[in-house]
Amino acid sequence: MSSPVSSSAIASELRKLFTKSQLLTHPAACNAYGYDNSRMHAQPAAVLLAEQSDEISTLLHWCYQRRVPVTCRGRGTGTTGGSVPLLGGVVLSLERMQRIIDFDPANRTMTVEPGVINSAVQSLAATAGLFWPPDPTSRDACTIGGNLACNAAGARAVKYGTPRENTLGLRAVDGRGRSLRCGCYTTKGVVGYDLTRLLIGSEGTLAVITEATLKLHPLAAARRTLRLSYDTIHSAATAVTRIMGQPIIPYTLEMMDKRAIAMVRDRYPLGLPANTGALLLVEVEGSVESLDAAVAAVITAGSVSGLLEQLEPHTQAEIDRLWQTRKVLSPTLRQIAPKKINEDVVVPITAIPDLIEGLAQIEATYHLPIVNFGHAGNGNIHVNLLIDSDDVAQMQRAEVALSEIFTLVLSLKGTLSGEHGVGRSKRDYISRELDPVSLDLMWAIKNQFDPAHILNPEKSLPYQTPLN
Repeated sequence: MSSPVSSSAIASELRKLFTKSQLLTHPAACNAYGYDNSRMHAQPAAVLLAEQSDEISTLLHWCYQRRVPVTCRGRGTGTTGGSVPLLGGVVLSLERMQRIIDFDPANRTMTVEPGVINSAVQSLAATAGLFWPPDPTSRDACTIGGNLACNAAGARAVKYGTPRENTLGLRAVDGRGRSLRCGCYTTKGVVGYDLTRLLIGSEGTLAVITEATLKLHPLAAARRTLRLSYDTIHSAATAVTRIMGQPIIPYTLEMMDKRAIAMVRDRYPLGLPANTGALLLVEVEGSVESLDAAVAAVITAGSVSGLLEQLEPHTQAEIDRLWQTRKVLSPTLRQIAPKKINEDVVVPITAIPDLIEGLAQIEATYHLPIVNFGHAGNGNIHVNLLIDSDDVAQMQRAEVALSEIFTLVLSLKGTLSGEHGVGRSKRDYISRELDPVSLDLMWAIKNQFDPAHILNPEKSLPYQTPLN
């Protein structure tokens, strides 16, 4: 869908509806809103810095009537092009909607606007001994709206689940500009269809979320951290399967392969055995009295052939240093390969060894360095192809390799994205995972929420011929 309204006409008409402080129309000002962390870019005709839900309704109704594309945006931390206005039109920025509407510790809920930063939710919740489980690596920059749009969860999902499991209700505006409320304020409720879980993860293609009621959890009394080092990533992957097969569910379970370790080693002294091929970072939580048994259970399960070292830091400074090695990995890779391909595939945890073996074969076949790390406790592995986009031959090999990676993942009963979303970068692969009938039903849902197809066009769903 391309806009039938010119960029100059869009800007001129929107100036009649919104204040000068809310509306950006100068090309230089709009340019900054034309990209996200995928490094894709497209120029919008205008940017609305919304402050109230009724302004969003006004904008979407106006765009619906004129078939003007609207791309919703938080802070632009996404990696799949989800907030890039590929067809121009209007970027709807929610960065100013930062109000915390209600904090109810007794009922363990917090109701927030979509522009609230994830870490702000965590800080306020912590004052009452609570937390919201989703904690992406970008928690100090990403917004709740962005977390909900991609169902982005982070390391704690292994125990507590994703935003879908930790959001009670939403307010949103559909593609006609109509406001709706879905979900409830209680932890149980079965009235009507579950539109809350439908909208979470829909990447702004069905509606714009304007308010969310979050389900909070009590902070544990104590937590302990372990670092387990292995000679190969295959040994580490086997350990993950064993750790997740025993009754104590880790709070987090992260994995880094040999190349990831080498990159971090250049910046941080890790003190690892020289022949370390992979490491696991594991946290367990609970009462102080229960943690000795929990740690022992993890160590027993993780003691597979190839275990080189087990380390438990005891001071907060030591723990922070361990986690810093994981948190700096993504930005470090960006510095080394600014246009790397970053995929966040998921496989059943028992299939992690097969995934790692398959990735090694693809790396060797196409002569492309691949760095693997991520949320191993639920099989969510970040696969990074370190490429030079100016090398035409390498890019051609990378495209074929990426296709084979997706084929491998699906053959292992996996999925192509765990939390980064589909956006534009994965859209053309989605029909490999979803069957024609499912896609047809999804398009029918899209047509109900967004009949003019103005919401985040060219994203998430591949185009297809409707079924008879």
